[in-house]
Amino acid sequence: MILPVTHVLAFGAWLVAQSKATPNAPAISIFLKPPGVIPPGGSTTICCSCRCDNGNFVLYQNGQQVRTLELRGSRAEFSISNATQKDAGAYSCHYRKGDAVLARSETLEIQVQEFHLPEPVLSVLPGHEVDAGADVVFRCTIAHPKAGCFLYLEGRIQGFPFLSGERDYILSHVHKGNEGRYSCQCFTRGALFEWSAVSKTLDLAVRDYTWSNVVRLALGAGVLVLLGMIVAEAMCSHQRRTGPP
Repeated sequence: MILPVTHVLAFGAWLVAQSKATPNAPAISIFLKPPGVIPPGGSTTICCSCRCDNGNFVLYQNGQQVRTLELRGSRAEFSISNATQKDAGAYSCHYRKGDAVLARSETLEIQVQEFHLPEPVLSVLPGHEVDAGADVVFRCTIAHPKAGCFLYLEGRIQGFPFLSGERDYILSHVHKGNEGRYSCQCFTRGALFEWSAVSKTLDLAVRDYTWSNVVRLALGAGVLVLLGMIVAEAMCSHQRRTGPP
């Protein structure tokens, strides 16, 4: 029996929607772009993001409301320029509709510090593009024997710490979620922390041939089959109307 066209189309739309679904996404996120400690006079952008239709993002610093932006797309960006110590502190974003707060982000710590160490150089092994499941080594090189470092991934609220004297950070069994733009920044511990500038960025791409991609391909094939069924039903309907030749 051939399904009605409306049922076939509805089922096809459901398949497409399922292929695009990304469950367990956080309600609201906050991160720096670019990440890292900011030098006095420097600039950065606080990004607040969520899967929301409309409303406002409200930015808080140390518990005090500082700015409000209308949601455009899925993100609001709060710029900091010519940074001073007044810009340092704990930031968070609230998503609000009217007077109702619907979601709150984690807390993002922003530091404003002078840079006294040389700028590090970030590299990645075995390369900028790897297969899913591989191990990746990020190497942060700096001309200082006792510096520790942080590895940053743009869009992530916190950096990955390196141990002092060991400037390799290993990501085991990488997946698509590890893709993105990376940088590193180094420091020394003493009476005070001394910081380097942030390294130049590099991009990591992950080739994923796992089951999730097989499912997506199967869903795409299912849509093609459904389209074929629609064409077949249309031809049968036409033959019933016109009769035998």
